[in-house]
Amino acid sequence: GLGAGLAGGANVMIDGGEYDGAKAYKDSKVCNMLTMREMHKRWHDSKGVTFGSLYPGCVAETNLFREKRAWFRWLFPRFQKYVTKGYVSQEEAGQRLAQVVSSPEAKKSGRYWSWNGEAKSFGEGSAGGSGGALFENEPSAEVTDDAKAEKLWDMSLKMTGLA
Repeated sequence: GLGAGLAGGANVMIDGGEYDGAKAYKDSKVCNMLTMREMHKRWHDSKGVTFGSLYPGCVAETNLFREKRAWFRWLFPRFQKYVTKGYVSQEEAGQRLAQVVSSPEAKKSGRYWSWNGEAKSFGEGSAGGSGGALFENEPSAEVTDDAKAEKLWDMSLKMTGLA
C-alpha cells in the first residue's frame, strides 16, 4: 500500500490492491480527514488555525465517474436527484465550501461538516428542497484513529521530502 509506495513499489492504492476509482475516492476522503484531524491536533491550539473537512453532498455530475459505463454516468445523477435526494450541483457544493470557510457556526476546529435536507436545486429547473442546515457530522472510527492519522502524517512528510 502507501508504505510500499515509499519503497518504490508499484501499488497505487493505499491498501496495496489494484486501482479502483470508487475506492480511491473513499480512501482519499479518509486520508483528507485524517490529515485534517492531525493538523488540528498539532496546530490549532498553538497557532489558532481552524481546520475542518466537509461532505457537501453527492456531486454526481463530475469526472469522478469517468471510468464508469455510459449508462451509469447517465443514471447515477438522476438516481441521486430523484430517489436519494442527495444530489448537489457543483455550484451548490462550492457554496457549501464557502459556508464552512466563512460561517461563524463552522468555527469549531477538527470537525467534519455536512448538511441535512435536500439540495437547493437540481441545476436545470427543479427545486430540491430547503438546502438543509449545516451540522457537525460524526466521523467514522477509521477517521478517529489517532495512530493511523499520525502514521499517515509521518509517511506524507517522507513522501514530500519534509522528513
